[in-house]
Amino acid sequence: MKKALTIWLTGLPCAGKTTLANMLFRSLLAQGLTNVEVLDGDVVRTHLSKGLGFSRADRDTNILRIGWVCQVLTKHGVCSIVAAVSPFRAVRNEVRAMIEKVGGPGSFVEVWVRCGVEECIRRDVKGMYAKALRGEIQQFTGVSDPYEEPLQADIVVDTSRESPSVSVGRILEVVNRGN
Repeated sequence: MKKALTIWLTGLPCAGKTTLANMLFRSLLAQGLTNVEVLDGDVVRTHLSKGLGFSRADRDTNILRIGWVCQVLTKHGVCSIVAAVSPFRAVRNEVRAMIEKVGGPGSFVEVWVRCGVEECIRRDVKGMYAKALRGEIQQFTGVSDPYEEPLQADIVVDTSRESPSVSVGRILEVVNRGN
């Protein structure tokens, strides 16, 4: 990989975004890349977006903040890997435009981490889906709040049908082909 870019993993909660992001990080380091950063949506919310709720406006603000960080990192030659639900197409497209403004075409790779809600519920070790289904959590993506599937993702990986290592390999093929 030669140029800086942002690999943006989007999908339902528990689809496998964080797992794939961490595996991608290790794979890129193994390829000799040293300027790689992972921005996990849950971690970002505790630091950069502390105090934001889960209204549409707050979710958009959170994603735009992550996008801004990625824009700065891209400008300085860093490969960013983002694992964030980022449920709304318009904001994902806005982030793509931000990144490509400094990194050029192809500097934003949208990865749809597809996984059915039933499988996400099965994987949910924190019990968040169960709480959302009981009405204890409002505005939970995939239950009481929408997830707008990407219409033209750069790559779609289906974590309910393929192993994480296969998904990472497929993502790396796209990333390496574009660089």
